Amino acid sequence: MNATAPPDVPPSPPGSPPQGGAPGQPFDPLRDPDVQEWERHYALAMHLSLLAIHVAVPLVPVIVLYLIKKDESPFIRDHGREAINFQISMLVYAIIGGILVPACGIGFAVLTAVYVLGIVGMILAALEANKGRFYRYPACIRFL
Repeated sequence: MNATAPPDVPPSPPGSPPQGGAPGQPFDPLRDPDVQEWERHYALAMHLSLLAIHVAVPLVPVIVLYLIKKDESPFIRDHGREAINFQISMLVYAIIGGILVPACGIGFAVLTAVYVLGIVGMILAALEANKGRFYRYPACIRFL
């Protein structure tokens, strides 16, 4: 046997997650091991652009950020698409809630739920992006 050959790795027990991450760390299929720090920060900024809803239309910043860097990184492309899809979904849900306000009182509950989902989802996505992990928003319609 060659002395430089890696030792045989015993197979994982049935039902356990596959190994392959850093030593002592379980394999994480949602983490991109090759992502650079600037990509994580850029993805974080795209998710946090939802905060623009408080001063302007939220879609504009994320679309601009996405279009600038989408061809430079698959990580940026994935997070950008996800952030755009989520913000469009939130806009659709808010329009539905706005229509339901005069029709029945449930519109206020829908608008509140949309706002809370938007803020919580944005924070969770930004944290995952900063860790170098991919993220899928809940209740997100995939337009792109």
